[in-house]
Amino acid sequence: MVQKAKILLVDDRPENLLALEAILSALDQTLVRASSGEEALKALLTDDFAVILLDVQMPGMDGFETAAHIKRRERTRDIPIIFLTAINHGPHHTFRGYAAGAVDYISKPFDPWVLRAKVSVFVELYMKNCQLREQASLLRLQLEGSEKDAGESKESAGLLAELSARLAAVEEQAEALTKQLNDESTDAAAVATAAHLERKLTGLRRALDALDPGTGSASSVPSQN
Repeated sequence: MVQKAKILLVDDRPENLLALEAILSALDQTLVRASSGEEALKALLTDDFAVILLDVQMPGMDGFETAAHIKRRERTRDIPIIFLTAINHGPHHTFRGYAAGAVDYISKPFDPWVLRAKVSVFVELYMKNCQLREQASLLRLQLEGSEKDAGESKESAGLLAELSARLAAVEEQAEALTKQLNDESTDAAAVATAAHLERKLTGLRRALDALDPGTGSASSVPSQN
């Protein structure tokens, strides 16, 4: 069973949270509510999120301050943030949102279909990154096993072939996603995230190729950042 991605919804007004849940329910992911910046930061301490929808105007800690805290934490700094605001103070206000680390800044009332489409892109990128981490973890386990028992070369070759096939499937999906993003001229942040994912996949592919008995050994595997 594929694990669902978590989407954090941050707004001090219950009716706005309810509206966001209605819009995003079609994505069939896990929607987590937070009614304040402080509550959002607590949720981020324990859970991983694909994207954060963050209201700008909130009493106490507003959206900009909340985003600043999120970007300062190593665990959460790379989570995409979409700012939502009911008022538009012009380009300066929008620039402040992007300067705070947002990947998008949307004024209310917004088009539900557009918001859902934007969120779905970041959910898909998050799922691809999760697949990549799982493949990298599996590779490390197999490398450790190979080092302990180098004599089982035939079994190792079979494991490498299986890993290579699994990685090829992820590579194909990532390539299709990148092409879709480029063709549709989606947000630059989403395109950049997809490119980063492809670079990670390239590094993992090189690691697998280095394990081929005909081209190298486990000791030549490049480190993964």
